[in-house]
Amino acid sequence: MGAEAEGEKMETKPNPISEAQFLSWKRQKDAEASARKAEAARKRSEDIAAGTVQMNGRELFQHEPWVFDNSSY
Repeated sequence: MGAEAEGEKMETKPNPISEAQFLSWKRQKDAEASARKAEAARKRSEDIAAGTVQMNGRELFQHEPWVFDNSSY
């Protein structure tokens, strides 16, 4: 058993990447994240326009500011 355990031990070293490779990966990752956020925001605004989801206070103020008009009191 001792010989098998030593034979199975393999040291894995991570592949070093260059700074340019990392920056390329980071830009791609950030672009994907911003695309997901934009899609979620677009879907949310469509759902609000259709009336299928409840608006939070900020969204209500942006879409129907007359609700917050206190000049009639």
